[in-house]
Amino acid sequence: MLLNYDPFDTFRALERMTGARRHGAVEGMPMDVYRAGDHFVASFDLPGVDPGSIDISVEGNALTVTAARTAPSSDGDYLVAERPRGRYSRQLMVGRDLDTEKLHASYTDGVLSLTIPVADKAKPRKVQVEHTASSGGSIEASSSDREASST
Repeated sequence: MLLNYDPFDTFRALERMTGARRHGAVEGMPMDVYRAGDHFVASFDLPGVDPGSIDISVEGNALTVTAARTAPSSDGDYLVAERPRGRYSRQLMVGRDLDTEKLHASYTDGVLSLTIPVADKAKPRKVQVEHTASSGGSIEASSSDREASST
């Protein structure tokens, strides 16, 4: 059976089952994923995160993004503390049709962007059809086939 495969479908199904999404975003590390030509782009909102704390790892088809947001040093007690702090982690299950060996990551203006190209083997390609003229007769064995059958 042939299926139209979406490499991020497993991730979406997991979110639906666990109820991880609230009001359209995951708390701490909201994400958008879209396809741009032969690349997938995942963008994570990580404002106030130290770029040195960002860790991206790939194991099999699991891509994990981890980052930490620390509290700014303060001489006094907080009167209001609404901005989330701590360590955040997000895991994506990517399809085998994506080339994680060529993953590119950039962090600009509080947004981490991962660009993952579609693997060459998964890209659409044309298949050349070979055409040979029919001889209309029987197939003759080559000389090496005749020698092998006579021994």
